[in-house]
Amino acid sequence: MSIIHDIPAIIKILLVFVVILVAIRKSLSLGNAFVLGAVIIGLLFGLTPGMMVHSMIGSILMPKTLSLAFVVTLILVLSSSMELGGQMERLLKSFRGLVTNPRLNLTIFPALIGLLPMPGGAVFSAPMLKELGNKSRLRPDQLSFMNYWYRHIWEYWWPLYPGILLSVTLASVDLWTIVMFMWPFTIVAFSLGSLSVKGIDLIHAVGERNKGRSAGPFFKELIPIILVIFVGLGAGIVISHIFPGLYTAKEIGLIIALIMSILYVWFQNGMSADKIRKVVLNPHILKMFYMVLAILVFKGMLEDSHAVAALTKEFTEYSVPLVFITIALPFIVGGITGLTIAFVGSTLPIIVPLVHSTGEDPFMLAYVMLVLVSGFMGVMLSPLHLCIILSNQYFEAPSRKVYRLIVLPCICLFTAAFIYFFFVRWIIARLL
Repeated sequence: MSIIHDIPAIIKILLVFVVILVAIRKSLSLGNAFVLGAVIIGLLFGLTPGMMVHSMIGSILMPKTLSLAFVVTLILVLSSSMELGGQMERLLKSFRGLVTNPRLNLTIFPALIGLLPMPGGAVFSAPMLKELGNKSRLRPDQLSFMNYWYRHIWEYWWPLYPGILLSVTLASVDLWTIVMFMWPFTIVAFSLGSLSVKGIDLIHAVGERNKGRSAGPFFKELIPIILVIFVGLGAGIVISHIFPGLYTAKEIGLIIALIMSILYVWFQNGMSADKIRKVVLNPHILKMFYMVLAILVFKGMLEDSHAVAALTKEFTEYSVPLVFITIALPFIVGGITGLTIAFVGSTLPIIVPLVHSTGEDPFMLAYVMLVLVSGFMGVMLSPLHLCIILSNQYFEAPSRKVYRLIVLPCICLFTAAFIYFFFVRWIIARLL
């Protein structure tokens, strides 16, 4: 035990990261990998089995943990219900003809799918994109890139993504503050996508030119998403005013809105009991519920073992720049796993306490932004990202050519985040 005690905290944490990443690469579920990592942290930092069990139970029973797990689960139930009930397909079909600009049509179809967090959702928009893309004489690699890139332009801030919800919980920041702070990245990402396909031949592209088409059916199919955002925000504000001390008020508001939206989708689409059962008992949804619990167990173990405190002390002694850690850790984990929730869940519990310990608390939002963008660039460049694998397969596009198109906008987006980080720090510093 004395030998383990003498090992630097940095080495111990790196060992835990290696174990988690190897476990994921060996096809262990993300939830099991985080639980395994939590146990190893406890052992390396001298917790007894009883202390570890107490930490795990305490983390799971926290209201924030349970409410977050329910929110993420309900989002996936809504997404699956819209897909299985045919509403997502009708949403895309009702959009056709509303926009006559071929370039916009090529980008908006995958972007619409991106409004809901569906595993491998890039395949859902691929057939419609292929039909439009063929008229524009796009190469397979360009089609795959557009389908992949524009599918993910919302993930920096859209409140239905589990990674954003988890970030809010781990960093103790307000959801709607994150939304307002991060939404410009969608505009940047949308604009940067054109860098890699600027040579598109749109002369032969044929827009959907149904001038008499109404936007009514499109907005009708969009009602479930509108319900979640506006009712969720409104209910959260009302509950927080009625119960000022209830710190899960906003999560409860989202839960109410999601349940309303799910019931609306089931009723609107006349879904049978068998279909509803298929959605609710979907193994992927149950795994996601478990995964959220496991990530917060991992966070709790980091805190209860005082691992982060030891790590903070060593980083201070070795003068490792906090900005470097904030960029490097999420990018590496995102690149290795291809999962947003993996880099958020494993790196924010380390970075957030480091921000506090170095007196950078006023700039917490800027650091969270840098974590999200750096990690997500790793995810977008990851060869394990399911969306790029499926998109390349569908369009029969060589991965090498698709990656050539992805690299430039990723570099530009990260550069924008880096500039934004220092600009925000400068503004906040002047206001203090």
